[in-house]
Amino acid sequence: MKLHTTPNQQYQTVTGYDQHSVEINAITFRHSLLVLPELAPMLWPVTDFASLSADHFQTIAAHAPDVVILGTGHKQRFAHPGLTACLINQRIGVECMDSQAACRTYNILMTEGRKVALALIIDTETP
Repeated sequence: MKLHTTPNQQYQTVTGYDQHSVEINAITFRHSLLVLPELAPMLWPVTDFASLSADHFQTIAAHAPDVVILGTGHKQRFAHPGLTACLINQRIGVECMDSQAACRTYNILMTEGRKVALALIIDTETP
C-alpha cells in the first residue's frame, strides 16, 4: 500500500509498505528496523518474531521514546512481558500490532508530535 507523503520530510515517515518491505521517506527497506521521527531509520537485528530478545528492547529503551509501536509481521502477536520489562520499568508504553497497523499508527502519533518509536519486524525467512 502506498501512503501519501507529508510536506515536512524532516521527519521519518512511513510512505509505503507491503508484506516484505517498508518505505521510509520513499526509501525501501527489506529488513527489520527501528524508526524514530528525528533519526535516520536504524537496522534492528530481528529476523522474525520468535527471535525477539530483551536486548532488542534495550536498544529501543536507549532512545527513551514515550511509546513503542511493535509491528509483529503479517499478524498481531504480543511480546512476552519479560522481554519488554526494560521499557515498562522506564514508563515507556508498548503496543503490539500487525506491521501494517503499526506503520499507520506510527505516522499518526508522529504527526501529533509524540516521541514514538516504530520497531518493525520484517520477516526475512518468509518467501
